[in-house]
Parts: sequence; C-alpha cells; structure tokens
Amino acid sequence: MIGSTLQQELMSIIMRDLHDPRLDGAMPSITRVKVATDLSTAEVFVTIMGAPGRQTLALNALKHSAGMMRQKLQKTLPMRTIPFIKFHIDEALKKELGILEAIEKAVKEEDQLKATREPTAVSEDPAPEPTQS
Repeated sequence: MIGSTLQQELMSIIMRDLHDPRLDGAMPSITRVKVATDLSTAEVFVTIMGAPGRQTLALNALKHSAGMMRQKLQKTLPMRTIPFIKFHIDEALKKELGILEAIEKAVKEEDQLKATREPTAVSEDPAPEPTQS
C-alpha cells in the first residue's frame, strides 16, 4: 500500500514539479515501487521512452532530483519517516517485452509452416446442377 501511494505521489511530482531539461521528451513512467520493510529506502523502477543515451540522461535527472522529491513527499504524506528514493531502469519490463516478441515471432513462424504443409482445399465435387421444377 505504501509503495502504490509513493508511486502515485512521485509520478505527480515528476509531472508537475520537475522541470529538468534532461527529461524533455523522455516521458518517464514509474512501473513499480519496492519499499524496504523498515521504510528506509524505496526502490523506484521506471521506464523511459527514447534511445539508451536519452534514458541514461533522464535517469540521472531523476536520481539528481530524488532529494527534492523526498522533501515534497514529507510535506504531502502523513508518514513519520519518508524512505530514501533510489531510481532504477525497469529491466524486468524489457525482458517481458522481449519474451512477448519471441512468442509472437514463434506463433507467426508456426502459422507459416502450417500454411505450407496443408494442401490448399480444392473441391473435387462438381457444382450442383440446378433442379428443374
């Protein structure tokens, strides 16, 4: 529950208050937040649109702004302690997308193999003759 609250609040701060030029056109999106049981740290996993170089710049901007975001969270959330925020690129999502692409490719290849193995259905029955009344 704390993770989802932090996710919503952090996304709001990123969209509303973060004006770093390294984020222009990058559109960061928080995929999940893992909070330590003692609330000392929050691992924030993000996906960032763009080339790997742009992703690195945007991730660095988020890391640089983590302290400011923590201060804003202290003002908005009714929690005694706010965890330190650590941003990471969500590699799990990349792996999932890679697996889905591989499955889709395998299905297409299987369909192509089926199409080449199955003979075309040609009807050998002559056309029915019209009935006379």
